[in-house]
Amino acid sequence: MVASLYYSLTDYPLLSGATWVGLANYRELLSDRLFPTALRVTFVYSVSSIPLGMSLAILLALLLNVRIRGILAFRTVYYLPTILGGVAVSLIWMLLFSANFGLFNWLLELVGIQPVRWLTSQRWALWALVLMSLWGVGGSVIIFLAGLQNIPAHLYESAKIDGANTLQEFRFVTIPQLTPTIFFSLVMGIIGALQTFTQSFIMTGGGPNNATLFYVLLLYRNAFQYFRMGYASAMAWVLFVIILVLTLMVFQSSPMWVHYEASLRGGRRG
Repeated sequence: MVASLYYSLTDYPLLSGATWVGLANYRELLSDRLFPTALRVTFVYSVSSIPLGMSLAILLALLLNVRIRGILAFRTVYYLPTILGGVAVSLIWMLLFSANFGLFNWLLELVGIQPVRWLTSQRWALWALVLMSLWGVGGSVIIFLAGLQNIPAHLYESAKIDGANTLQEFRFVTIPQLTPTIFFSLVMGIIGALQTFTQSFIMTGGGPNNATLFYVLLLYRNAFQYFRMGYASAMAWVLFVIILVLTLMVFQSSPMWVHYEASLRGGRRG
């Protein structure tokens, strides 16, 4: 990290030595027309994919938190996609999004909707990648499932005695008890979403018309296509600061919405 910080203050074309330029790389970022585009694409993707993924993960965890025969097989099936590599997953989804023979357009045609150019349309390309992000919720499902199984049974028994129905149990028991898991998943989701790279690199190349130009893809281009390692290092540090600020904001807000059983007990004793 120290080396990266140093190179961010230099003009370093990789094939020759670094030349000190001070804050010139950071000033150039402010005038780079692709910099706000990449930030916007990355933030829109993050704001869309994180809540969608967490909601789906909680729903699937609830469905998998039942005692029926073969439930372990179902849990394995939902987790399996997460062990596939990013490139393999991207190639699979390129076939699914194919405008000519993809699964999604075939389903749309069945209900009388015109096919969509998922990956070549400026309107749909980013949303196609948001939809694709739901493929990897298996890991979060396992985490939420562990969180559900750690909720003490006596809380549900008390709720039933008080006359709570299923929705009220979910609202007043399940969600509050899951907030530590939601907190963990939110932090990891922010860090992961802001570093999205493989999907756009493999599937769209940042297009069409920069509609999927993620921040890390722009950083990669500057580092390994234009050999501007100093500029790319400055971009990396800006991304680090953004992630750090957002993570600290989540930590700062956590006392208002994250409930820990130990703290609740402490509050009762007090």
